[in-house]
Amino acid sequence: MIDHTTSSGPTAPYVLVLYYSRQGATKTLAEQLANGIESVSGVEARLRTVPAVSPVCEATAPEVPAEGAIYVDEDDLRHCSGLALGSPTRFGNMAAPLKYFLDTTSGLWMNGALVDRPATAFTSTASLHGGQESTLLTMLIPLLHHGMVYAGVPYSQTTLLSTRSGGTPYGTSHLAGPNADREVDADERRLAVAQGRRLAELSLALKSMRDARS
Repeated sequence: MIDHTTSSGPTAPYVLVLYYSRQGATKTLAEQLANGIESVSGVEARLRTVPAVSPVCEATAPEVPAEGAIYVDEDDLRHCSGLALGSPTRFGNMAAPLKYFLDTTSGLWMNGALVDRPATAFTSTASLHGGQESTLLTMLIPLLHHGMVYAGVPYSQTTLLSTRSGGTPYGTSHLAGPNADREVDADERRLAVAQGRRLAELSLALKSMRDARS
């Protein structure tokens, strides 16, 4: 069952699907990845988002979002068996709100809390060549610093060879269009579900490895 609720520590193995979305496309991809995760027995999906950031010092986000996934906290990340990171493109990089949260996770890095946990990324852009691949590649950098094991979308997913919109071996992507009004299409959904399923399978396998080593 996809978890939208507040966490209270370690429970059943779950994959954290952490995203930032302004127009809704990245949220839709996140939900499709969560569906793929939930298709694997023995692991759950936990959907979380991050609050917007503002250059205005007095601007504050509400403690709880008005709708959708709740805000992530460090324990959501600390206890996850895997991580899917999603963001729209901002000049070929992830959006500031998501990076801001990652920049606060040095404590997890110092303790090696995320070492040998699988991770992946997904994105949405206004144009087909608007930075999809560079965004995904730059999103994986902090994950590698955390010692995570990056998993993209392999070409065994033959949709990668036929899609005319989003889809890369670095992670699922979506072509939103200049007005952000193009819906996530069947190919993009199929790739996102497959990406989530692969991440869930790797999460269970690597968890078994970590458990056997400890």
